[in-house]
Amino acid sequence: MSSDADGGSGAEVAALSDKDSPGEDGFVPSALGTREHWDAVYERELQTFREFGDTGEIWFGEESMNRLIRWMQKHKIPLDASVLDIGTGNGVFLVELAKFGFSDITGIDYSPSAIQLSGSVIEKEGLSNIKLKVEDFLNLSTQLSGFHICIDKGTFDAISLNPDNAIEKRKQYVKSLSRVLKVKGFFLITSCNWTKEELLNEFSEGFELFEELPTPKFSFGGRSGNSVAALVFQKM
Repeated sequence: MSSDADGGSGAEVAALSDKDSPGEDGFVPSALGTREHWDAVYERELQTFREFGDTGEIWFGEESMNRLIRWMQKHKIPLDASVLDIGTGNGVFLVELAKFGFSDITGIDYSPSAIQLSGSVIEKEGLSNIKLKVEDFLNLSTQLSGFHICIDKGTFDAISLNPDNAIEKRKQYVKSLSRVLKVKGFFLITSCNWTKEELLNEFSEGFELFEELPTPKFSFGGRSGNSVAALVFQKM
């Protein structure tokens, strides 16, 4: 996947798509679905940023961020709309949203090191209108609610690989999403684990498909398809 425009995180994205030995839900349980893995990843990236100023990987690549911002621009999402980035990682997407003019932006991640890294990246960019919180999306605090836009680039994928009852965690994710998103609010999800049809099934309760976003195609053995699914749901 690193060869196309949505290549982003190379080996780790490829690992997220591994279905060679599926469990009951079709996915191979993996360390990529655990908090310990991402704590270690962001501790390393935080140290790298402190030493070299490198912000780390952009999940799914720059084009994935541009695609979402173009959609928001196309649909004239107000710049003061409240936006939640679920699993913000290094916070680079938050920076892009702020540069575009969005003024009510929140990034959450269950890894404290990710939030530290995001804060450092945002500070380096000289931005001050971005809120950051250490939050487990599956076990939310009461303060998070009422968002116009929720964005996920890879977090639902990672949750799907959790070795500890991933099916129930996915169901809790949908419940949490329904709680934080306003009625008629939009949920923008980018996934390399799930097809459009599978995502429609996962988010069938309380959400409806609003739009499918174009993503790069691949061809192999005379067949073509998409390596990434990008959908916009609206809360009913």
